[in-house]
Amino acid sequence: MGRPSTKPTDLRDGYYIEVRNKNQKSGVKIRRDTKSQLLLAIDEYKESKDVVILGKSENGKMKDIQNLL
Repeated sequence: MGRPSTKPTDLRDGYYIEVRNKNQKSGVKIRRDTKSQLLLAIDEYKESKDVVILGKSENGKMKDIQNLL
């Protein structure tokens, strides 16, 4: 046993949303490869969960995609 890692994990390239239960602060990050897959995932989860669009990750940098949807 040793100390736990403190370095944040690197995000893979793709589109990210966060899905959480209604009235909760934390959720689960979900990655999709294409924008069409992202839109399908948003439609699937928005009925029963709160969905937050995080953006597109490219080379470890998060880009905003609010204006692209």
